[in-house]
Amino acid sequence: MEQQPQTFIAPQPVQPLQPQATDQPSPTPEAQKPVRIAAVGDIHVRETDKGKWVDFFKAASEQAEILLLCGDLTDHGYAKEAEVLAEEMRACTIPVVCVLGNHDHDKDEHDAIRNCLVRDNVHFLDGDAVVVKNVGFAGVKGFGGGFDKYMLSMFGELSNKAFVQEAVDEALKLEAGLSRLDTEYPGVKKIAVLHYAPIKATVEGEPEAIHPFLGCSRLAEPLDRQNVLACFHGHAHVGTLEGETPKGVKVYNVAKPILQKAGFAMPFFLFDV
Repeated sequence: MEQQPQTFIAPQPVQPLQPQATDQPSPTPEAQKPVRIAAVGDIHVRETDKGKWVDFFKAASEQAEILLLCGDLTDHGYAKEAEVLAEEMRACTIPVVCVLGNHDHDKDEHDAIRNCLVRDNVHFLDGDAVVVKNVGFAGVKGFGGGFDKYMLSMFGELSNKAFVQEAVDEALKLEAGLSRLDTEYPGVKKIAVLHYAPIKATVEGEPEAIHPFLGCSRLAEPLDRQNVLACFHGHAHVGTLEGETPKGVKVYNVAKPILQKAGFAMPFFLFDV
């Protein structure tokens, strides 16, 4: 996608999910206009980052209409880090759609992190769905489990089964969120937001030995079944920027180190819906 700034368009309020009548009017010109999304994962904000992210959020607000944050919002999973991020995000004037990452869960303060950041224009997804500017978003953190024929199966010790079950549960939550968009907002263009990777292609570059811990093919199945337009994730810092599911859904690894290595002036990826 073209990575060029565009004139800032004032953000529109989030539209509540609700059933639509069968005699909907024709789409308005506003609904037909492309919506520009900025996406990044793995920003790993620390307590010492005060003032570091203001320019980032200002630039995202100028160049896009919606910002996606694909997990690992904090570096060590402390709520104090989220407090710093919340202050930095005051510079963001567009709606934000987020999922948490594994770092955000590390100190078991993920609920506090979410509570620090949630406000009118910041939306966390965990099997949920939201519609912003006529674009539907469903998201989960995701989990590991491996890819394709090397995907772990539900076999062996209870601890191994629990690991596999976590990936299954995350895939089911993603499916539920995408299905809800279809049911309550039929015809909306759908974007999936994850932290863990749904395909192997976007973790290529990482050591193969850790691929099972970077994502799981189970997360790709809802993307293909639900006709998702594109999926954004992070987590694999030494992975690959672009890939696609078996049925051609575009997948983007927007981990901040990936975007920096690719030479992005500001570490966010721009995508027009």
